[in-house]
Amino acid sequence: MEVIRSMSAPELEMVLGWAAEEGWNPGLDDAAPFYAADPDGFLLKLVDGAPASAISVVNHSDEFAFLGLYICRPEFRGRGHGIDIWRAGLAHAGGRCVGLDGVQDQQGNYERSGFAHSGETVRFMGTVPKVADAEARPIERADLDVLRAVDRRTTGVSRAPFLDAWFAPTATRRTLILTGDRPRPAYGTIRRCGEGAKIGPLSANTREEAAALLSALVQALPADPAFVDIASDAAAFRELLEGWGFVPVFGTARMYLNGRPTTDEPAFWAGATLELG
Repeated sequence: MEVIRSMSAPELEMVLGWAAEEGWNPGLDDAAPFYAADPDGFLLKLVDGAPASAISVVNHSDEFAFLGLYICRPEFRGRGHGIDIWRAGLAHAGGRCVGLDGVQDQQGNYERSGFAHSGETVRFMGTVPKVADAEARPIERADLDVLRAVDRRTTGVSRAPFLDAWFAPTATRRTLILTGDRPRPAYGTIRRCGEGAKIGPLSANTREEAAALLSALVQALPADPAFVDIASDAAAFRELLEGWGFVPVFGTARMYLNGRPTTDEPAFWAGATLELG
């Protein structure tokens, strides 16, 4: 018997374990904020009671969803279980615009499903040096309204449930904001992963702000190496990272179905996660 249904929270932990086995290096505490974004958006296909394939299509708002965690277990591949869960995931999105970050060998399949290419993302890996003037503080509840608004303008998406959970501090995740008056807040999140730590989102207007934030984040939650996902055409950000000895280790294509959001990214911007955007 074959069944597709929503995952439970423990099952999402299991699927994140699958992602770790695939080499995707998820965060150690990703499940709770992922699930908070849309508990119905994480789907699992069972074949005779055994988990066979999974997908997340998280409805961030009435207009936008993000697709990720698309995995079929090796022993079930080549039998249609992947396309079944894909169709169920897109059905959950309805008529929303849907985004994804696609690896190179899957981009052709996504295009055949109607997704259009809209830029590249490059993951950089390296060690963040200490910057003497890194003056930052943990975000507070009073900051959330402003940070939600900045994120909405930057990504073109309203995703408050995800952000509120993502920004909540845990033993393995911290979010900091630079001190001082700024026309646009500079802030970032770091989270420990199976290997090192990933930094994102990160939003800064200048090289100095970005350097200060990156340094403050790795001081608040020491981890090495650090990984940062940035747009391939973000020349100033790339120059900063490469100047510190960071190297590109992975790339994806940002793709959209049913249009695309209008964004206003600052010069130094890193995405939160390839799984939820």
